[in-house]
Amino acid sequence: MLGCQSQHQQAPKVAVLGLGITGLATVNFLLAEGYQVTVFDTRDTPPGENKLKPQVTLIKGALCGKSLSAFPLIISSPGIALATPAIQEAIENSCEVIGDIELFARTLKTAPYQHAKCVTITGSNGKSTVTSLLGEMAKADGVNVAVGGNIGIPALDLLSPTVSLYILELSSFQLETTNSLNADIATILNLSEDHLDRYDSYQHYIDTKHRIYQQAKMALFNSDDVHTFPRNKSLISKSFGFEEADYYIQKGDNQVNFLAKDQQTLLDVKQLKLSGKHNWLNAIATLALGDAVGISMSAMLATLTTYTGLSHRCEFVAEHAGVRWINDSKATNIGATQVALQGLSETISGKVHLILGGQGKGADFHDLSAVLQEIKGCICCFGADAMKINQANPNTLIVSDLKAAILEIAQKVDTGDLVILSPACASLDMYPNFMARGEDFRNLVNAHILGKANG
Repeated sequence: MLGCQSQHQQAPKVAVLGLGITGLATVNFLLAEGYQVTVFDTRDTPPGENKLKPQVTLIKGALCGKSLSAFPLIISSPGIALATPAIQEAIENSCEVIGDIELFARTLKTAPYQHAKCVTITGSNGKSTVTSLLGEMAKADGVNVAVGGNIGIPALDLLSPTVSLYILELSSFQLETTNSLNADIATILNLSEDHLDRYDSYQHYIDTKHRIYQQAKMALFNSDDVHTFPRNKSLISKSFGFEEADYYIQKGDNQVNFLAKDQQTLLDVKQLKLSGKHNWLNAIATLALGDAVGISMSAMLATLTTYTGLSHRCEFVAEHAGVRWINDSKATNIGATQVALQGLSETISGKVHLILGGQGKGADFHDLSAVLQEIKGCICCFGADAMKINQANPNTLIVSDLKAAILEIAQKVDTGDLVILSPACASLDMYPNFMARGEDFRNLVNAHILGKANG
């Protein structure tokens, strides 16, 4: 374990690349472990700078390989690619580069934390919902649980001797610098093209996601997505899916569907607060994960009947004149938008109207064509890649911004219709993050559809 140094030893040096919430958590953890910390950040005003303790050195500006090479250990932010030349130079000079999740993993193996269980969750879509839902199930069962990682609280801030179960959402960026997690169960929920501006190819992205199985005692995979199948045939594994799986959706009479396990029906999907077929899969995957770490089935099923989902992920915003408005701003890639539309299509009596746009992160918008052709309502696109979306899908209408899209669609809706913001793009061309984009959508709907300035 990283240990505190005696007063007769010089504190070892460590570099932290990137501040923000995760970087600050890393700095404070390292200081408590007795390290001499230097922070590098390319930004002029790094978030969290005012919270750094006086003994921490902060160096701003472009990363320099020679400077980094002076540190035997470097903790890099997930937002900084390992391929960054300065980091590669440090690696070539025998520096160890890891992330905060690897730091967490190493600490979890030591007293007084080593008795806790750990669940790790990744995938292109749905991982935040599954992570949050599993946390609520554990709480309902009286488990002392800590939930975080790529969602909510940084992993290092979760560490406590009293925690008996850690549930971590992990991004591909975090997995790049993580090597020694020993999760009780890990899952890749699904895979679709994402972050192609970061990776050499889709295969490179898939390979990075599969690092999660290499650091787990058991794998849970999606039987309907071959890209999620574990490559190590000796790894104990379970599956979830629509039909041929250990945990699955069972079709009953009169179009009734159930969550099921081993030929046993568990819950009618109509009792779920979450909507859409994709959330049926999220629910059944969560049951499988909870089963693996001993959460009671009764507590899990009870939670499923009350859990309403996450903000900005197929979130109900308003209903006016029989038209529902849905905020799915967290759909920052094509796969997420495809899943959202497919999941909602069978619940709509009228037409679906869609708002797309933002930064496409190198995605091919022709991949949206099949699902967009099924939409009978208005499709508006805006933002940096609006022209690319339109060129690939001529049935879209380019508008100037989100407000213009809402006002355009508002003129075309009828009772029974549904309007969804599901951008298939990142938000950084016009917003600080997808949350700000979703809040803007909510405020605009309240102001221009419901007639309220703030609802």
